[in-house]
Amino acid sequence: MGFGIKVLIEGDRACFTRPEMKSERVSYDVMTPSAARGILEAVYWKPAIVWRIDSIEVLNEIVFDTFRRNEVANKLSYRSAKSAFDKGSAVAEIASEDRQQRATTYLKHVAYVVAVHFEMTDKAGETDTPEKHYNIALRRLRKGQCFNQPYLGCREFAANVSLLEGESPRSFYESDPMKDLGFMLYDIDFEHDMAPMFFRAVMRNGVISTPLSEAKS
Repeated sequence: MGFGIKVLIEGDRACFTRPEMKSERVSYDVMTPSAARGILEAVYWKPAIVWRIDSIEVLNEIVFDTFRRNEVANKLSYRSAKSAFDKGSAVAEIASEDRQQRATTYLKHVAYVVAVHFEMTDKAGETDTPEKHYNIALRRLRKGQCFNQPYLGCREFAANVSLLEGESPRSFYESDPMKDLGFMLYDIDFEHDMAPMFFRAVMRNGVISTPLSEAKS
């Protein structure tokens, strides 16, 4: 049994990075379902529930912009850290000596209405009921509470999240019958070696339905 919720997610900047872009960050045209799930989990998550994304409605016009910034070129490897730990020696990466410039192509002034529901997992206990978690999620969304700051693809792009209790705002693309956005990351399959899952994203009148909702229709 699932309880449906509509959530308004907004932000000045967003970058939902395409995995095929290795050297530079380039965002998808819209928010990915996995990013939406991560935002909901930042607001409320328990082992007893799992969030499912039904649809994403794009409210604002899709507008890209770019900037360049200094970033650390390499990450400290797990092998180096473990070896240093085992030997009791110090290990460090000096950021000032390992910098490079990277360009980021991001989205400006984004706003989405995300339709979601949750399902109970096999980790739910006797006291875990759908009504209990539904009411907790509503309360946290209304009060603006979260376990950690929700973000739009990159941690520096903070997301404003609120419960949508009335009608959805009008979408910029409500009169556009179909816009093919190509293949998009759907989510990560954590049960099968963290394999990425993709789907063909098609926006109809501003709304992108996920494979989960299309399977139910």
